[in-house]
This record gives sequence, C-alpha cells and structure tokens, in this order.
Amino acid sequence: MKVYIGTSGWVYGHWRGLFYPEKLAQSRWLEYYSQHFATVELNNSFYHLPSDRAFKGWRERTAPGFVYAVKVSRYITHVKRLKDAEEPIENFLMRAQILNEKLGPLLYQLPPNMRRNDAVLERFLDVLPMGLKHVFEFRHESWFDEGVFDLLRMHNAGFCIYDMPGLVTPVVATADFAYVRFHGSEALYESCYSDAQLKRWAKVIARLGQKLDAVYVYFNNDSCAYAVRNARTLAGELGALVEKG
Repeated sequence: MKVYIGTSGWVYGHWRGLFYPEKLAQSRWLEYYSQHFATVELNNSFYHLPSDRAFKGWRERTAPGFVYAVKVSRYITHVKRLKDAEEPIENFLMRAQILNEKLGPLLYQLPPNMRRNDAVLERFLDVLPMGLKHVFEFRHESWFDEGVFDLLRMHNAGFCIYDMPGLVTPVVATADFAYVRFHGSEALYESCYSDAQLKRWAKVIARLGQKLDAVYVYFNNDSCAYAVRNARTLAGELGALVEKG
C-alpha cells in the first residue's frame, strides 16, 4: 500500500513564515512544498478550469513520483449536478490529463443539498472514462448507504471519507484505493487536530489500506498552517505503525 499525505491547496499567504520561508518568492512555493510532501490536492480547478499552460507547469515543476489530486469543476457537480455532463467532463478531463503520470484521483464534491439519487449517480458513472481514479465526496447523509457503495464498487469509483464538524462519514473503501479528507476537528477549515486524534486516525487508515493499492489523505484546515502540521504528524504516526508491522 502506498500512502500519499498532503494538503488541500498550497498557495496560502498566511503560510508565509509558518511553512514557507519569509523571503521565498511565491512563485517558488510549489517547488518548496514538493520537497516536503509527495502529493497535493488542486482546489482552484473547482472554481475555474486551469489553462493547458498551468497544468503543464504543475507537471514540470515537481519531481518524479509527485501526485496531484484534482478537484473537478463545480459546474459539473453544483450547476449540472451530474446531469447531462458528458461534454464538460470531456473538456475537464482532457485538460487534467496534461498532468500525465502525475494525475491522481479526480474528486467530485457534491453540494450539501443534493440528496441521494442512484439513477443520476449511475448514469454519471457510466459516462466516466475507465483507467482514471474517480472519487465522490457526498455532503448529504442520504448517500451514506450500502446501495450507493455498491454502485461505486461496480465502477471501481472511490468514496471520499471525511471528517468535519458535525459530520463524519462511514470509513469504507469502494475502489482499489481510498481517499480521506480532514476539514477541521472543531471549526471548519480553522481548527487543529490533536496528536491523539491523529494517532487514532492513523490506526483507522492503516487498517483500511491493508488490501488496497493506495490511500490518499488531504488536510483542508489551512488556517494557521494547521494542515501542514497535521499532515506531518499523521505521516509520522503511519510510518511508526508500518515499522511495527
């Protein structure tokens, strides 16, 4: 099992001095970030489709083996709500695949008010190209059901496990990989996970990944660079578990 642990995004001005050196130009932040983490979750792709040049730059500015998880456009998930999305999906994926071997999972985050609809999900899954890692983050609890998990398993599509204030998903893998997001322990995006919490999560993730090819983990609590601190701590806890066997 390969474990990729990183943060959700890397361009945060308030990380200067907390993670990035004070005098390091922002244009060099990605290179610096990739010296410390082997993966990152691209967030700006959710708000607008990055250019060919941007994807090419991200591919070339990181070392071999670096992996990008890419958050899919909200036009597909929030405007189209997975319906009649063949053309925008094709356009988005053509652009994302410029990352080549550095393209990791594609994250489809659904809106909180989108309730379970198996027919819509199944039709959407049917149009997704095989050979890519597709993963779904459901923000409405109605999706947390074995029937939905079975649909995902049929397409080797991932279920996004996440932890956020007031809502924690089931811990389940529906593909040959798992995907985990941490949005904050007490305040959304703004709170730090304790060492004890991360130690418990390390055990959960280690058990979850025993029969999987890979696990991808991203911290989305960017406030005060908590994401960086928590990602490092979790990586250390998982490393210790591996050493123990």
